[in-house]
Amino acid sequence: MPNTKSAIRRVKRVKKQSLVNKLRRSRYRLAIKKINKLIEKKDLQAIKKFYPKFQSELMRIAKTGVVKRENASRKIARISKKIKKINK
Repeated sequence: MPNTKSAIRRVKRVKKQSLVNKLRRSRYRLAIKKINKLIEKKDLQAIKKFYPKFQSELMRIAKTGVVKRENASRKIARISKKIKKINK
C-alpha cells in the first residue's frame, strides 16, 4: 500500500501505463497472427498490401519499449523469409 502522495500518484500512473502496454502488446500479437493467416492462405495481393502496415506496427510498438527492437526485427525478418518462399 502506498504511503506517500508521490507513491499514490505513481500507482495511478502505473495502472494507466499498464493498460496502454497491454493494448500495444495485443496489437503486436494481432498483427503477427493476421500476417501468418495471410501467409497460410498464400494470398499474395493481401500480403503485399498488409506487409508495410505490419512492419510499421511492429516497429512502432518496439519503439515504445513494450517489445524489444531485436524481437520485432526478428519477427519481421522471419515473416519476410516466409513471404519470399511463397513467391518462388
